[in-house]
Amino acid sequence: MPKLRVTNQTRGRILADRADLADTSAKRRTGLLKHKGLAPGEGLWIVPCEGVHTFAMKFPIDVVFLNRKHKILKIRPNMVRSRIALSLLAHSVLELPAGTLEQTGTERGDQLELEKYE
Repeated sequence: MPKLRVTNQTRGRILADRADLADTSAKRRTGLLKHKGLAPGEGLWIVPCEGVHTFAMKFPIDVVFLNRKHKILKIRPNMVRSRIALSLLAHSVLELPAGTLEQTGTERGDQLELEKYE
């Protein structure tokens, strides 16, 4: 299964070096619900996607809404369980361990690069 390296080009910081890709209906439906947590460097890129929820999630996450060119439209840091976040203009969503956005200084308007590797 291919992995993703996600770099914030604006800040020169790596957000994830082992992110997974949810690009099928089944993978998007499951998302992170079966996970017990995300380690630093892990994440999930959900494409296409305009909204996520944390019902039944066992841990908080940072949520990043991206346009087609991977520019950040909206962020939801430390999204705890039983919440919903939407961005109708988003093309995809990046889910990261809670605290990643704060640690890297990532903000709305930053440009990300998503690089697939085996």
